[in-house]
Amino acid sequence: MKIGFDKEKYLSLQSELIMRRVEKFGGKLYLEFGGKLFDDFHASRVLPGFSPDSKIKMLHQLKDKAELVIVINAADIEKNKVRGDLGITYDLDVLRLIDAFQSIGMFVGSVVLNKYHSQPAADVFQKRLQSLGVKVYRHYPIEGYPSNVPFIVSDDGYGKNEYIQTSRSLVVVTAPGPGSGKMAACLSQLYHDHKRGIKAGYAKFETFPVWNLALTHPVNIAYEAATADLNDVNMIDPFHLEAYGETAVNYNRDIEIFPVLNSIFEKIWGCSPYKSPTDMGVNMAGKCIIDDESCRTAAEQEIIRRYYSAVCEKRKGLADSDIVYKLELLMKQAKISSQDRQVVKACCDKASATNKPATAIMLDDGRIITGKTTSLLGASSAMLLNALKTLADIPDEIHLIPPLVIEPIQKLKTQHLDNKNPRLHTDEVLIALSISAATDKNAEKAIRQLYKLRGCEAHSSVILSQVDDAVFKKLGVNITCEPQYESRRLFHK
Repeated sequence: MKIGFDKEKYLSLQSELIMRRVEKFGGKLYLEFGGKLFDDFHASRVLPGFSPDSKIKMLHQLKDKAELVIVINAADIEKNKVRGDLGITYDLDVLRLIDAFQSIGMFVGSVVLNKYHSQPAADVFQKRLQSLGVKVYRHYPIEGYPSNVPFIVSDDGYGKNEYIQTSRSLVVVTAPGPGSGKMAACLSQLYHDHKRGIKAGYAKFETFPVWNLALTHPVNIAYEAATADLNDVNMIDPFHLEAYGETAVNYNRDIEIFPVLNSIFEKIWGCSPYKSPTDMGVNMAGKCIIDDESCRTAAEQEIIRRYYSAVCEKRKGLADSDIVYKLELLMKQAKISSQDRQVVKACCDKASATNKPATAIMLDDGRIITGKTTSLLGASSAMLLNALKTLADIPDEIHLIPPLVIEPIQKLKTQHLDNKNPRLHTDEVLIALSISAATDKNAEKAIRQLYKLRGCEAHSSVILSQVDDAVFKKLGVNITCEPQYESRRLFHK
């Protein structure tokens, strides 16, 4: 994929803008940080050149001036809400985030339990954090939030929340997921600081939608595709257009809440520092696109990938038809279809020719490699080996893993581990290949090509097992699947 985004320029421009916003408010800023700080793979896929850790690198440049406050909704603790991408509960993700921030030398000041009303699980979590030396503050539900501004901005509203003690000029407020209450925590602090005579401001960091790209730009449409289950809708910011005569893109929730935010700012400070929700943002991503066509192409592929993910989730019974319909509309809006994903046709043609599951991958140079199901290997495993042989210029007839090595593994699976499928999954193939590499130069040469698979596009004619799906994700392969299972069984691992 051709580079379309200048990450070094981004690091510089973004950190400079944030510090200017700190200075604008007299040396104290609460920065609500939306999206992922770590592992932002969506951004790296739609903005080629954007590193998954670009945002945390940017903040790391400001580490001596910044501290982090992590907000979690106490109700999410009580119901054991799970992050879909990581498979861990929100409370455990708070611990993971603290470890991750501290491992790179960033200061985590505290954790806020939002919407706390004596939930037993929240009490247990607070004691656990405090035993680990982490400061914990409680914020309470406010009746009539967010509409009843006079009550919210009073001693019975924000005034009941515990005041978060902070020590640095930039307070980055983040969370394990959406709906945690980051904005409420920021506004509560503004109220308490104002009562104490402390000058402080608020700003919001969201990478998407990119405010200075067109509403119909594929990068912005890809954001809608990524949040189809949240019903986020990109919109022209009417407040920005009225105030400045300038078109800017924002999304429905920020636009809908802006009049309320403005009223809260006016109630706290006497006037609002912002004329539009776009004004509140500090996102410079759009200023760092250096090849628009590359970003358009990458975003179009992301939209199609999101569509395939949705139809597979629907087939599993984990998503409803409305999400699929929305993604179909977004593809029409972007003037693309599933056929614009080149590996799909190659994969389906291979499956049709063999009458068995097949997988295809497009290498960085555009070559498409396929894999078919055999008695020894699953289609994804065969494709993986074929791709590595191609990258290493190893003739197709050479066996990287001899059958006499594969067969004992199959016996172990079926005779001792009670596995019904004797064919090797991708993780088993990679382990076997690693063992072969100790004595076979071709296997060693092949395994050294693994890094070249990162960013490649792949497609399977059937829904992959959790094992194969996880391996491709770890390798950085963008895999999609047809919404059908290999067998007619009702239970699938």
